[in-house]
Amino acid sequence: MSGRDPFCQPRRFGRGAALTLVFTSVLVAGAATGSLPGPDRKSPAGQARSATPADHHEDVAEAAAEAMAAGKSPTEAAERAVSRSGDRWGAVYSQGEYEEFEKALDGEYTGVGLWARRERDGRIEVTRVRAGSPAATAGIRAGDRLRSIDGEQVEGRPVTEVVSLLRGDARDAPAGTEVKVGLERGTRAWDLTLRRARLSTDSVTVRKLADGITVIRISSFTKGSGDAVRAAAQQAPAGGGVILDLRGNSGGLVTEAVTAASVFLDGGLVATYDVEGEQRALHAKPGGETRRPLVALVDGGTMSAAELLTGALQDRGRAVVVGTRTFGKGSVQMPSRLPDGSVAELTVGHYRTPSGRAVDGTGITPDLEADQEVLERAETVLSGLGDS
Repeated sequence: MSGRDPFCQPRRFGRGAALTLVFTSVLVAGAATGSLPGPDRKSPAGQARSATPADHHEDVAEAAAEAMAAGKSPTEAAERAVSRSGDRWGAVYSQGEYEEFEKALDGEYTGVGLWARRERDGRIEVTRVRAGSPAATAGIRAGDRLRSIDGEQVEGRPVTEVVSLLRGDARDAPAGTEVKVGLERGTRAWDLTLRRARLSTDSVTVRKLADGITVIRISSFTKGSGDAVRAAAQQAPAGGGVILDLRGNSGGLVTEAVTAASVFLDGGLVATYDVEGEQRALHAKPGGETRRPLVALVDGGTMSAAELLTGALQDRGRAVVVGTRTFGKGSVQMPSRLPDGSVAELTVGHYRTPSGRAVDGTGITPDLEADQEVLERAETVLSGLGDS
């Protein structure tokens, strides 16, 4: 899926943040101590709250508690408090939403099996359909336009919110529940009712091109994706180039992004980040493959942890980056549990590339700008990066 407008208000898009804000939650438990959590990490409410700016989190928690005492919705009160705070990336999740969010990090989700992006004119286009999914069975194809979801028009909305509407809440919209979608293909417009299903993300896929080139596509950094990248690189032909396709990668577990960086770097700095002004650093493990020609493909949907990886490979001179400017999501959030079980995630810091470049709001500029025939451009670049 593609990135959302960086200047849009954060709510109600929080429902669709499961993949967009995954990087922000990755530093949840470990950021307070300087150690990053593993892929099985959860978010202890007390630990998270003690590590975040007290006034920011306490204002939101107080608003939620007062609403609950008055018999009103704590979640809605928290959303209003986050909006007033001016935290562009702050979000509030219901308990069910956050459960779905956590499951997505494990490589599973409830949905209909399609990926989408928002075009410059605001229209939502289907970019990929998972084989065997409810969307595929219903005949939806890449290139179709999404007009509505359950009667709500989606044109102009952040794509994260669109994806969230399709997936629904883990408690209120589990597998088997229905979602009605309005579609458009050319001059044809029609409605379909789909049943959500439990799906896996298949976050890493591999294919071989001519001349020994291996394309490793990472759609998101879910549990195990870093090891999957390592396995794919190890199986690539000796001396053959690798194209790391990060287009549309909206983020994921930062631990997995660092593992992926370790595949191509022999140790060293991957990124730095701060929490309440205190600096932390992320390092690659030694022993990575440093001689294999490498190109990273990026676009406006390359976000968060994917930008962290891109910045490391670019700054370290390890990869030629080809495509268009990345989204620019480089902030760190931490969660706190609210009285009704919902979760507020609020910004506490930002990360930088090894050379010290800030990413949030600016993105990463490719070494070679290309928005057409990007894969072909990457192959051309690899032909000039031979290992001989």
